[in-house]
Amino acid sequence: MKFNDAVWGAALLAFAAALLWHVQGFPSIPGQKVGPSAMPSALAVGLGLCGAILLVRGLRERAAARGNEPWVALPAWFASRPQVIAFAVLVAVNLLYLLAVQRVGFVIVGTVYLTALMAVLRVRLGRALFVGVVMTLLIHYAFYKLLKVPLPWGWLQPVAW
Repeated sequence: MKFNDAVWGAALLAFAAALLWHVQGFPSIPGQKVGPSAMPSALAVGLGLCGAILLVRGLRERAAARGNEPWVALPAWFASRPQVIAFAVLVAVNLLYLLAVQRVGFVIVGTVYLTALMAVLRVRLGRALFVGVVMTLLIHYAFYKLLKVPLPWGWLQPVAW
């Protein structure tokens, strides 16, 4: 999807303004001129400048095209049903992960996640399931045991290792 630079510029300006407004509530450190809001404020100013540049550039390009350039243009792949389905599956498994990982657990959700992504890429279901299980267990081992990141067990809590 192609957005006109003016759309991105307006979004960056809005984000920069919200960030700048939010960091004003950060507490100050007694005896210090620079507090915890200094870096986020500087980033907000930088994002605001970039957003303003993009906004002006996008409006100029649109004016040069005499308003014929759309604000949002759909990509060519959007007409391809398999690619739209693959995109929908990608969005769906990410939402599944966000909404279900705490309750269901990382191992089960990760397996479904990887298996669904491989299936949509036309990997045979048996192989996709095998690779999904093995890779999820390897990822879980790396994060849970080696890096000490507490991943949710969910339904597998009774058999946690």
